[in-house]
Amino acid sequence: MKRRIPLAWLQVSRERSRLVVAMAGIAFADMLMFMQLGFRTALYDSNTQMHRSLRADLVMVSPLARNIVSMSHFPRRRLYQARGFAGVQSVDALYTESRPWKNPQTRHEDGILFLGFNPEKSVFNLPEVDRAVDQLKQPDTVIFDRGSRGEYATAIAALDKGNPVQTEYETRRLTITGLFKVGASFAADGNVITSDQTFLRIFPDRKQAEISAGLITLQPGIDPKQMAQALQANLPNDVKVMTLHEFAELEKAYWANNTPIGFIFSLGTVIGFVVGTVIVYQILSSDVTDHLAEYATLKAMGFRDGYLLLVVFQEALILAILGFIPGYAISVGLYGLTRGATNLPLFMTLSRALMVLVLTVVMCLVSGAIATRKLRSADPAEVF
Repeated sequence: MKRRIPLAWLQVSRERSRLVVAMAGIAFADMLMFMQLGFRTALYDSNTQMHRSLRADLVMVSPLARNIVSMSHFPRRRLYQARGFAGVQSVDALYTESRPWKNPQTRHEDGILFLGFNPEKSVFNLPEVDRAVDQLKQPDTVIFDRGSRGEYATAIAALDKGNPVQTEYETRRLTITGLFKVGASFAADGNVITSDQTFLRIFPDRKQAEISAGLITLQPGIDPKQMAQALQANLPNDVKVMTLHEFAELEKAYWANNTPIGFIFSLGTVIGFVVGTVIVYQILSSDVTDHLAEYATLKAMGFRDGYLLLVVFQEALILAILGFIPGYAISVGLYGLTRGATNLPLFMTLSRALMVLVLTVVMCLVSGAIATRKLRSADPAEVF
């Protein structure tokens, strides 16, 4: 028995040039949505990588802290007060400062986030930092983020061979003795970790009693949220206590609500959706207009409007799938190129692919619904 070819596919494939244009338009719209959604996710992920690398249950910051490169300071004695609470196992101070430093390879200045801690105990969930704590006890010694953005290939190669690299910050000469991996972000080109004493020598305007963040480790079995509420209720209002997850969410909220970047990426996704809708509408509208006589003939033969509308919606669904495939493939390639050029965590995920696929189908169905207005009003008597 011969299988019948769906009318919608015959309509779509009849004019190959129109099909190619439709696929290109949908692929372009999908690429735009993929890139904007990818950049937005990379914005949040890159700026919270350091937060997720901290070894702590709770984080204490100033209420004026906006994000990790703009932390403000609070008195170190608040950490000692927190240490006195039952259930608190240990407290550690973290110093942060975002400043330009001299690239040891190009001698140009790059924006770097400096982090200082007491090397007697590592506060980072990074094996490379754990192995480097003895080195960091030496004055003017730092370790460098191999995921930094910029031309560091020569310096990183030397460090991988165990050869220290010299660089400068203002008039102070620093020795890079090791590497770790966190990655660049939208806020900083890279990261440098050092001891608290070296940090204070690099930035003489910073006082030891003024810290950027307090890292609190709780005893096993203690609920972090309940302890955060207890500390917040009993400590002065010049500090804010939150869980490590809430600390990362604070960073995300800053980039989403206090900078135009998050809004721009969201707007770009909406624009991609609108562009795709317009393109598909133009294709389907032209198809309906060109075949209006055939549709009217089908009406005269007794086919109801519902059947004809279903044909147009099937065309829209076919175009959505055919356009999504090249849009997805090209976006995967663009993600790789962007990741290599910027060191941003830009990866294709299943959830994002499904989201864009759903948006593509909705986009095409909306276009089909608009394009069928002519079809519903077509009168066989008027056509002939």
